[in-house]
Formats: sequence, structure tokens, C-alpha cells
Amino acid sequence: MADKVKVTLRKRPATQRLRVILKGMGLNKTNSTRTLSDTPATRGMIGKVSHLVTVEETK
Repeated sequence: MADKVKVTLRKRPATQRLRVILKGMGLNKTNSTRTLSDTPATRGMIGKVSHLVTVEETK
């Protein structure tokens, strides 16, 4: 398991629920990228919006 994950927003969310999840991750605009710590909470958020983001594991 990596220490960090690099998450990039590729598509705009369709619902308010998905917008709230993305805002919690710090992703506001298309093609914005954030490096987040790899925790179960972060993985849960990524799982909810997996169709909108790309994920790269980094160290």
C-alpha cells in the first residue's frame, strides 16, 4: 500500500452528493490534482467517485 495517492478530477459531477465528496477531497475544477494520504476514509471517497477521477499511487 502506498503512502500517498495522487487523485485527478477528469469529469464534472452530476449530483450535489458527488460535488460534496469531491470538495472534501479538495478537487474543484476539471483536471485539478491533489496528493492525499492513503487512509481508509480517502479510499472510501475515491470509491464513491471512481468514475470521475483517476488515481495514481505514489510514495
